[in-house]
Amino acid sequence: MYHYLQQAWKKPDRKVLRERMIAWRKSPVFTRLEKPLRIDRARALGYKDKKGFVVIRVRLMRGGHRRPRPNKGRRGKRLHTRKNLKMNYQWIAEQRAGRKFSNLEVLNSYLLGKDGIYYFYEVILVDPERPEIKADKTISWIAKPENRGRVFRGLTSAGKKSRGL
Repeated sequence: MYHYLQQAWKKPDRKVLRERMIAWRKSPVFTRLEKPLRIDRARALGYKDKKGFVVIRVRLMRGGHRRPRPNKGRRGKRLHTRKNLKMNYQWIAEQRAGRKFSNLEVLNSYLLGKDGIYYFYEVILVDPERPEIKADKTISWIAKPENRGRVFRGLTSAGKKSRGL
């Protein structure tokens, strides 16, 4: 079944996806979902339908991430900026979700779609304090203290890809 879901997402119905994105534009930046939209992708990235797993849809503005020009406190040579932000959109979406839900830990994320203004990602978060998570041997590693804040250290798959690993 997951194979056919995966094939369906390779060429999604544009009309349905467009109507969804119009509704998503009006929704808040962070929207908690009952179930992931792309269940095959979520399961492949470690999602399980049990207590402790949370799925958040994140809306992210498209466009360049040019760093702002410093307004004072430097000599002229250091005042101009030509560099853009090297982080990819997916990593930015994960970090924003991690900051918003600070008690949860980011497991992974995937792209839902993009339109002219926004990118839409679904971010899978895990509550490391729940006993269901601590008892599950496949995901209990996330409850260890050395894995706190992994999204901010570039340890998710989007972060590793953005860092060139």
